[in-house]
Amino acid sequence: MLSEPRSGRLAAWGNALLAGFVSPDDAVLAVVGEDAVHRVEGLPGETAPVGLTLALGRLRALGVKGLRVALPAPGHPLGLSGPPEFNARALEAEQAVVCHGAALGLVPEVYEAGPEGDVHVEVVWHCLPVREAPPADVPSLGEAERELAEALREATAVLSRLDVAASGPVAEAAIDAYRARAERGREVLAPGYPPRAVRVLELAQRVGLLISLALEKGPGGAVSASEMGARGEALRPVERTARRAQVAAYNAYVEELERGVR
Repeated sequence: MLSEPRSGRLAAWGNALLAGFVSPDDAVLAVVGEDAVHRVEGLPGETAPVGLTLALGRLRALGVKGLRVALPAPGHPLGLSGPPEFNARALEAEQAVVCHGAALGLVPEVYEAGPEGDVHVEVVWHCLPVREAPPADVPSLGEAERELAEALREATAVLSRLDVAASGPVAEAAIDAYRARAERGREVLAPGYPPRAVRVLELAQRVGLLISLALEKGPGGAVSASEMGARGEALRPVERTARRAQVAAYNAYVEELERGVR
């Protein structure tokens, strides 16, 4: 979860572009990241997939003023507003971008191409109609920050109680090293986001990594299937809180638009 979702990059840097904080070239470069290329398919007025630069310009012309993120999971349509067809695609991808100002959404489909040893990643964003309604279960930035502080305390207590290695100094070292690698040469959020959104996103990523370490770095002190199940059950609400906070951080730009701050 610490790794940045493609929908987060597209929304953050798309918002920076829409607000005039970055150039189209800089925005597209940040969105594509280490991928080979991103294209947008199904854009109104286009009969074939187009590049991100043209797509973002067309979305602006269609009335898009901001971009939101959705990070749904089974049983938790976080950030979605329908219709069912869009929700189903977003759930399969576990992420989506929803436009503010036009009833459109974007869902990524990731392809690997190239010969063995030289594989590269290509992304096609499918542009689909969405329902203009409040997104599901997205907290305000302030709510997310308060929830996260409690979630971090709860995660630490749960991991300690279950004797999970992710609660000790080895995990702390792993978190620090991972964050140093992840943040080297990149901004946590694009220009124009409030400092509080950066804090919330960083903390959400930290909580997410704690959960990942607990669930993926071996059984720790839980030696039975029932104990492993208890670990997952105990951490599920914490993981949901961290995802909600991630969405709130990425959506802070649109939140300010709706409050008339921008």
